Amino acid sequence: MFGRILLRMRELVRTSRYVATTHAVEEMEADGLRIFDVERCLLTGKIVQRQRDRGTGEWKYTIEGKTLTKANLQAVAKIAPTGKLVIITAYLV
Repeated sequence: MFGRILLRMRELVRTSRYVATTHAVEEMEADGLRIFDVERCLLTGKIVQRQRDRGTGEWKYTIEGKTLTKANLQAVAKIAPTGKLVIITAYLV
């Protein structure tokens, strides 16, 4: 259903055109995750939810996938007006 947006997100990850928010980094650290785990989730996972960001009105997406060690992970991300992928948060499920 969100195939085009997922392909765009994957291209941004592959070309390292993404940033992680401070909140995302803190959540990753709390769960013992590395950015490579989030990259794998984004590159191989699927979009399971879309929400409108209350602050900006932009769409944000929840992607569900696996870490490098095959643990279940969800990442929330959006494509910013600048064209970069913004990783809003990531957590184990």
